[in-house]
Amino acid sequence: MPEPTEDMQVDAAAEDEPRWLSPGEKEAWTGAVSLMLLLPSRLESAVQRAAGLTLFEYLTLSHMSEAPDRRLVMSELAYLTNGSLSRLSNVMKRFEARGWAYRHPDPVDGRRTIAVLTDEGWTKVVEAAPAHVRSVREHVLDPLTATDQRALARIAAKLRTRPEDFAAS
Repeated sequence: MPEPTEDMQVDAAAEDEPRWLSPGEKEAWTGAVSLMLLLPSRLESAVQRAAGLTLFEYLTLSHMSEAPDRRLVMSELAYLTNGSLSRLSNVMKRFEARGWAYRHPDPVDGRRTIAVLTDEGWTKVVEAAPAHVRSVREHVLDPLTATDQRALARIAAKLRTRPEDFAAS
């Protein structure tokens, strides 16, 4: 194997050098991070006041309520809520204690667990939903045009983590 030359060392150092953000990239990043930090607390305060739920708890109940027969595989629910399986498991324990949901092994594939929303859980999500949708409209959708909303959906889809990343959590 040949000895590394000075040119090869310079090239390796250049690869380690950060690619600094251009002014346009910095503007995009600053906007994105502002949304990531500001929106969750604004959205959570609405469901907290209305139903005593965290945003994650509300999203969990909501996704279960929209699923066929109010049932979802836990790994899919983790993906939909952008949470890890361990975080979701802790929330499901609280839901089970409150009678809002239960879990059982998938009869087709025993390695998977099915989360099921109960009637009491349905009542809780119905209680929280109006406050949540008002908050989403106020803080996210109403300030945007229809074109902006489509662009936001397209950008979010590009940036969203793959389902298989959550399945391994």
